[in-house]
Amino acid sequence: MGANANISYLDKDRTAKRVRKIKTVIQYVLAIIVMLVVMFPLYWMLISSVKSQEEILLLEPTLWPREFHFENYINVFQRANFGKYYYNTIVMTAGLLISQIITGIFAAYGFSKGKFKGQNLCFLIVLGALMIPLQVTFIPIYIMCANWGLADTFLGLILPECVSPYYIFMLRQTFMAIDDSYVEAARVDGLGRIGIITKILAPMCKSTLFTVTLVTFTSGWNNYFWPKIIAKNETRRVLTVGLAQLKNTFAGQATMNNHEIMAGAVMAILPVVILFFIFQKYMLTGYSKAAMK
Repeated sequence: MGANANISYLDKDRTAKRVRKIKTVIQYVLAIIVMLVVMFPLYWMLISSVKSQEEILLLEPTLWPREFHFENYINVFQRANFGKYYYNTIVMTAGLLISQIITGIFAAYGFSKGKFKGQNLCFLIVLGALMIPLQVTFIPIYIMCANWGLADTFLGLILPECVSPYYIFMLRQTFMAIDDSYVEAARVDGLGRIGIITKILAPMCKSTLFTVTLVTFTSGWNNYFWPKIIAKNETRRVLTVGLAQLKNTFAGQATMNNHEIMAGAVMAILPVVILFFIFQKYMLTGYSKAAMK
């Protein structure tokens, strides 16, 4: 009986190991499939940026360029003021980052560690702002900016989005996870609100700060709708709007320069991709911490 029991136990153990291996293989296969689905458009954009227009229009698409045309990237700068678009996008994104970080940190501190009348109501209003897209409110915002003379200015690009409800929500959730005893100890040591935020809360929430900052950078860098409306002049045009203008560089023949549009798209997304690969570890940690609360 003892020998039979041992054999039965060994059979069950082998079966369990076999099932675990099969599950692991299935997980890897699914992960590879998802990765290919996600990465293939980026790969196609990259190889199309170094193809000729004739090769792009072939009935049988090629997965590898027959001939590399790196001059496509040079042509983008010659046909459009891409350097100016880069500069405008950097200024706009930096302004959005700085303003949203400052307003987000202080608002999150107030909602998580402060006590004031109507605190919960105000936070509900902030959450409500997350559900209202800019397309609903852009008309009154545009009228106000136009009346204040902010059209075709950097301030007009930045001001309507200088406060981020998402940033406030994420940081508020993270600040709430920090025990109040740290804040009380800092107050006993003589730290004010700014000192508590900069020396206690911010260092303890570094991963979440990296996460929301990177998301803010990405949304600002990829912003299209509002810059398209407020910046009519080329002097304040950003990359996303500039890419849309590339299709008009051949006197309205919108299908004649797909290779250059792809080259412009590669240059536009490059900073976002680089930052993501550098800070992806902080992003995952920040999201997990916010979700736990």
